[in-house]
Amino acid sequence: MLETLKADMLAGLTVAIVALPLAMALAIASGASPDKGLVTAVIAGFLISFLGGSRVQIGGPTGAFIVVVFSVIADHGYDGLVLATMLAGIILIIAGYAKFGQVIKYIPYPVITGFTTGIAVIIATSQIKDFLGLKIGQVPADFIPKWYFYFEHIETFDALTLIIGLMTLAIILILKRFTPKWPSYLIAIILISGLVYMLQIPVTTIGLRYPDIPSGLPLPELPVWNTEKFLEIIPAAFTIAFLAGIEALLSATVADGMTGYKHRSNQELVAQGAANVASALFGGLPATGAIARTATNIKSGGKTPMAGIFHAAFILIFILFLTGVIAYIPLAALSAILFIVAWNMSEIKHFIHIFRLSKSDRLVMILTFSLTVLVDLTVAIGVGVTLASLLFMHQMSQSATLYAQGRKIRDTSGEQRKEEDTQRDELPEGVEVFRITGPIFFGMADKMLETMQAIGEMPKTLIVRMKLVPYMDVAGLNALENMIKTCQSKGSQVILSGLQPQPKDMLNKDGVRDDQKNIFIVGNYEEAIALSLKLSQDNQSPE
Repeated sequence: MLETLKADMLAGLTVAIVALPLAMALAIASGASPDKGLVTAVIAGFLISFLGGSRVQIGGPTGAFIVVVFSVIADHGYDGLVLATMLAGIILIIAGYAKFGQVIKYIPYPVITGFTTGIAVIIATSQIKDFLGLKIGQVPADFIPKWYFYFEHIETFDALTLIIGLMTLAIILILKRFTPKWPSYLIAIILISGLVYMLQIPVTTIGLRYPDIPSGLPLPELPVWNTEKFLEIIPAAFTIAFLAGIEALLSATVADGMTGYKHRSNQELVAQGAANVASALFGGLPATGAIARTATNIKSGGKTPMAGIFHAAFILIFILFLTGVIAYIPLAALSAILFIVAWNMSEIKHFIHIFRLSKSDRLVMILTFSLTVLVDLTVAIGVGVTLASLLFMHQMSQSATLYAQGRKIRDTSGEQRKEEDTQRDELPEGVEVFRITGPIFFGMADKMLETMQAIGEMPKTLIVRMKLVPYMDVAGLNALENMIKTCQSKGSQVILSGLQPQPKDMLNKDGVRDDQKNIFIVGNYEEAIALSLKLSQDNQSPE
C-alpha cells in the first residue's frame, strides 16, 4: 500500500512537471490568460482522477479545445466560454447516466483523424505570430485570410524572437531524442526563460502580455447568463462535450492497453462532466483526459487515481507559491511547445495510412479535415459523421445480395453469378428459391423488384431464405412486404425460412405472421423444402 502511494506520488510529480508548461501554453493559445490553464489543471485534473472510470487517467486542458475555445471567447467573451463549459459538463453527465459511453466509441475513425489533424494545423498556424515575433495587431480568425495576413506583414518579424523559438524547439527535440524520460518541456522553458532574464533579451514574455496574473485559486461563482446567451452558446457546448467525451474515452482506451485494466466508459463521462462544471465554476477552461499526460503517468509508475490527485496537488502548490516566475517565460518558447503538441496531434502516420487504404474513408477524412481548417469544427464533425454513415449504408447495401438459386441473375456488383445448390433437384415444378444475404434496408427495394422481374413467370411457391439476414429496417421491411404482396396478388405462396430474431420481431410487429393466407414461416431451409413439396402435392390433389 505504502509502496503504491509512493509510486503514485512520484508519477504525479512527473506529470505535473509535464503539465505545467502545457497548461499555460494551451490557455494562451485559446485566447485566455495562463492562470486559467493552471486552474483547469488543478480543479478538473483532481475531479477526473477522483471520480473517473479509468484508474490512471490524467485530465486537464488539451489542444483539441483550442479552436472552439478561441472561437467562443471571440464571439461571446470569456463569460460565454464559462457558460458553454458548464453546459458541456451537464451534457456529459447526462450522457454518462444515459449510458452513451459505448455510443461515442462508434464515431468513425476517419472523422476523428480528420478533425484532429485539422485542429493540429490550426494550432500550428495560430502560433506563427508569437513564434516569429510579428509586430501586428489582431490576426484574422479564418485560415486563408490569416496566412495572407502573415505574408503581408512578414517583414515585421523579430530575429531575436525567432532565435528564442528555434532554440526552444531544438532543446525539446534533443531531449526527447536522447533523454526521453526527462521533462523536456519544463527544462526548455526553464533554460530559455533563464537565458532571456539574465541577458535581458528584448522579447515578448507572459508578464508583458498578461501583467496581472493572480496567485492562488479564484473563488467559485456561477456564470452570468440570460436566455439569449444560453441559446447562442448551446452549439458550442455540444461541441465541447463531444470533444471532451471522444478524447477522454480514447485516452482511457490507450491506458487500458498499457495497463491491462478495463475502464468504465459511462463513469468516465460522468467524471468528465463534473470536472467541466467545476472548472467553469472556478473560471477555468474545458477539460478532458489527456492522452500524452496519461501515458506519462503510466510510464512513470502511476497505479491508482491517487497519481492524478497528486498531479493536481503539485500544480496547486505552484499556483500558490511560484506564480510570479510565469512572467519571465517568453511567448515564443510556448509557441515552440505548441508546435510539438500540434505535430503529435496531427497523427500524420494514421492520416497517410487511411489515405492509402480506402476511397470512402479517404473522402470522409479529407472532407472532415478541410471543413475543420476552412469552415468550422462543428460543421466538420457533423458533415463527416453524416457522410461516413451514408457511405457505410451504401457499402452495406452493396454487400447485401438477393438472387434466385439455380438461375443466373445479376448480383449487386453487376456480374453474373450461379448459385450452387445440391438440393435444387429436390424442388418440385413451380417452386422458386430466393436467397438474401446481408442486412435488408432501403437499398434492397430495387434489388427485390429487379430479381422478381428476372425470374419471369411467377412461381406457385416462393421460398425466401433469410438465415444470413441479421438486420432489417422499416424500409427493408416495406420492400419485403411489397414482394410478398406481389406474390399473394398472383396466387403464389411464400415461405420465409431461417429468420433471425430481429427480422422476425420486425415482421411480427408489422402483422406478417405464419397464420396469414399464403404465408408460411419455418425454421430452416430443409423445412422449407419439405413444406414446398407438401404444398405442391396439395395443389395437385383433386378437390
